[in-house]
Amino acid sequence: MTNSDPSPVGGVGRTPLVAADGGGALVVIPTYNERDNLPIIVGRLQSTLSGVHILVVDDSSPDGTGEVADELAAADDAGRIHVMHRVDKDGLGKAYLAGFAWGLARDYEVIIEMDADGSHAPEQLPALLAAINDGADLVIGSRYVRGGKLVNWPRRREILSRGANTYARLALGAGIHDITAGYRAYRRAALEMISLDTVESAGYCFQIDLAWRTIQAGFDVREVPITFTEREIGQSKMSGGVMSEAFIKVLRWGAEARMAQLGIRR
Repeated sequence: MTNSDPSPVGGVGRTPLVAADGGGALVVIPTYNERDNLPIIVGRLQSTLSGVHILVVDDSSPDGTGEVADELAAADDAGRIHVMHRVDKDGLGKAYLAGFAWGLARDYEVIIEMDADGSHAPEQLPALLAAINDGADLVIGSRYVRGGKLVNWPRRREILSRGANTYARLALGAGIHDITAGYRAYRRAALEMISLDTVESAGYCFQIDLAWRTIQAGFDVREVPITFTEREIGQSKMSGGVMSEAFIKVLRWGAEARMAQLGIRR
């Protein structure tokens, strides 16, 4: 989906990967029981960037989200809405990996992660794409850089999230303030180079894993501020098991990186 449109979504003096209307980009939206949220988020996306493509990856939602996604795709005369139905519900990470593989098998130049619950505002996607067009390989929509905001998030979850990000930043030695964030845009070149077939991490840890792989591979990783709004419909799917996985794996990755710096092999 390479575009020659000279009007980039940001970026000056370089050929943009993504057109001003979002052409060239694929937004991957994993869903599980999001039938009420999905039409809203898809509508907002299309109003913001009429040329962007959307892939809904539904994990056999019992509430009929998959059927709603099919209806949205059937009603889209431009053919920009696509649906993947997965039989197993085996985590956010696996859903994204399936979506990435689908996008990489086609000619999209940029692949975007976005939640279906409205916490990631489609209206802010042009800011992420502007940074991609400016040369970044991974752009993270960050809650914790200057200009980033949280709206209606419970104080307990904010403390937990900030603590997890501080822990990851210190353990890994990475200069990313919101490495757990799930609103992000990747150049296909980055995804093709970070060995996605070896990723086994789930939800919270999946985001850290992919960002760390991208950093380790020497790619240009940037953060842009976003306003993160707590979902109004449905329930969060975060679990304690996912948090534990992240804690242990981040500690191991950090130790391995420091050993490598010292020339110590495992």
